[in-house]
Amino acid sequence: MGWLAVGASSLGLSAGCSAPLGASRQHGVSNPGVNFSIHAPHGDRVELCLFEAVDAPCPSVVVAFDGEAHCSGSYRHGLLTGVEPGQLYGYRLPADPDCLLLDPYGLAVAVPDGYCRQRGQRLNGDDGWAGAMKSVVADLSRYDWEGDRPLRRPARETVIYELHVRGFTADASAPVAAPRAGTYAGLIDTIPYLQRLGITAVELLPVFAFDPQTAPAGLTNHWGYQPLSVLAPHPGYGGGHHPLAVLDEFRDLVKALHRAGIEVILDVVFNHTAEGAMAGPAAGPTLSYRGLAPHDYYLLRDDGEGGLCDIDVTGCGNTLNANNPVVRRLIRHSLRHWVQHMHVDGFRFDLAAVLSRDEEGNPEPRPPILLDLDSDPVLAGTKLIAEAWDAAGLYEVGSFVGERWQEWNGRFRDDLRHFLKGDRGFAWAAAQRLIGSPDVYGQRGREAELSVNFITCHDGFTLADWVSYNGKHNEANGEANRDGSDDNASWNCGVEGPSDDPQVLSLRARQMRNALCLLLLSAGTPMLAMGDEVGRSQRGNNNAYCQDNPISWFDWSLVERRADLLRFTRELIAYRQRRDVVLDHSQLSLTELLRRCAIEWHGVEPFKPDWGPDSHSLALSYTSADHCFRLHLLVNAWWQPLRFALPPTGLADGRWHRWIDTALPSPDDIVDWAAAPPLAEPAYGAQPRSVVVLLVRAAAGVTP
Repeated sequence: MGWLAVGASSLGLSAGCSAPLGASRQHGVSNPGVNFSIHAPHGDRVELCLFEAVDAPCPSVVVAFDGEAHCSGSYRHGLLTGVEPGQLYGYRLPADPDCLLLDPYGLAVAVPDGYCRQRGQRLNGDDGWAGAMKSVVADLSRYDWEGDRPLRRPARETVIYELHVRGFTADASAPVAAPRAGTYAGLIDTIPYLQRLGITAVELLPVFAFDPQTAPAGLTNHWGYQPLSVLAPHPGYGGGHHPLAVLDEFRDLVKALHRAGIEVILDVVFNHTAEGAMAGPAAGPTLSYRGLAPHDYYLLRDDGEGGLCDIDVTGCGNTLNANNPVVRRLIRHSLRHWVQHMHVDGFRFDLAAVLSRDEEGNPEPRPPILLDLDSDPVLAGTKLIAEAWDAAGLYEVGSFVGERWQEWNGRFRDDLRHFLKGDRGFAWAAAQRLIGSPDVYGQRGREAELSVNFITCHDGFTLADWVSYNGKHNEANGEANRDGSDDNASWNCGVEGPSDDPQVLSLRARQMRNALCLLLLSAGTPMLAMGDEVGRSQRGNNNAYCQDNPISWFDWSLVERRADLLRFTRELIAYRQRRDVVLDHSQLSLTELLRRCAIEWHGVEPFKPDWGPDSHSLALSYTSADHCFRLHLLVNAWWQPLRFALPPTGLADGRWHRWIDTALPSPDDIVDWAAAPPLAEPAYGAQPRSVVVLLVRAAAGVTP
């Protein structure tokens, strides 16, 4: 096939410049136009292909960037006049002229209906590149933010809600008009629900443009951990109109959430891409990075047969070379873009330990990219959260490099799951998790919010499934139930899966309340997974990455059917927002916070904690940091009732009041502080597998 090659005079082509990378509109200059620049170190020529439609089989124009005027070191560039926002484009290199490459710095991606991952970006007979994705020229200045800015809410006030943009509103039960279901716009319609819930930040599963076809046959990659572009919002969550409309739709969402006082945190993927491995079962198509500079973008090694293979520490076969200068620049540019132009408030880094590896794949004690992000002035005040492990066994919880990073505390999830299900030997570990994990973070001299606490997340069982299944049930994924973790620390309460037994259902509900109670009362930054507040189930699937269907979607009918659990969760979140709980003017180190809270450990007898391997209970008393109230927490994770003798309140003539008892029916399971009934005796009988919280408030002028 052929196409028209247009010369510089016809297009108004001039030399342009190497910076900025990508396709950028030039404003306020004598020769306005679009400057195109790309890192392509191999070869003296790069061809820019312009298309008239997303499904055009061939470009309408091909422009060659070659010669000294269009070459600056490893960069090829040119300034084109007559090009407007919305222009579709891609690159090809002489080494592989059949492959159309996406721009790594492209701000939007257009995906034709005929895109097929197996064919990738390659020419296909008479269809040419009709099925290839194209990058899109964008002008980010064309949006009215109406004074919006990132909220920069302190971590000590933050309650995170992890959700999936599409999954939150895709179900027919969602309170969203059909055209908006599963979109950024549809998520705006649910903001009143999020406000009533009380969360302060949404953590969105990946919204970088990703390849939904990276999934078993007949299924869809629903989670989005297969990025095509780290600057473009995922077009599948847009309204399906012009390829640039999705930019405004995402910004409308951010602006609306900010107006509601809710921050936006993005789950970002800088450990691998959608291109797949170089070879083998995980091999994938060349889409962008691999066609431009594979040695720069990926961790590679000799395969012993004269070829290259991946250094795989992600489980996906194509690990990004995060500490290569080219990739470091791309990561910084991406994060700055999302903060400056899209106004997001923070980032959660998927498999962040990958960013700690050097160009040989070995752990690096002072990884340049992490130090870059830690000290970047544009990112100052932005939340940085690390999933501090990778798929090759590097586990850096408690030791992640940098001064600003928060960490997903995987030990919080694991230890509290084991303790609550009744496993031996977890009493002491559970106690450490409740007070901010000083055994993990105490030496850091940082505030308690360094620990992002969670019981569940997108990866693994939902809270309802954690109490309903002993083992995973991932058959729907088409991998014979081999995928997903086998280590779930779950307990089905006596029946595997759905049950009509009232006793089983009651115990499951109590265990969910127990988990929510300990999560939202613990020191640190709590994170809820979408739907746990109403008992959402995935039918035992603990790896629902490829289930874009009701298995993964939020069932909005649960809001009414599980109103009791929703109310319980709201009350716990409201506790965290009390002004006498949140410190307004100081961020205390974890050590100082624990000292001020005057924590006292107990067992069934005051001041006699039992940390032995057969202990299934714990009790602690602690004072609010400003000494306005004192709480006494009792946890009975045993299968028999326990009678706890109570310590003195520490207040003159003070009596303990029952605030929470997860063994009681709603609404007595959690009550308003003003209505908390006083106890008539200095002991409390905690029912099997229950959590109790007692309260005493300081009288005017009295300090504990």
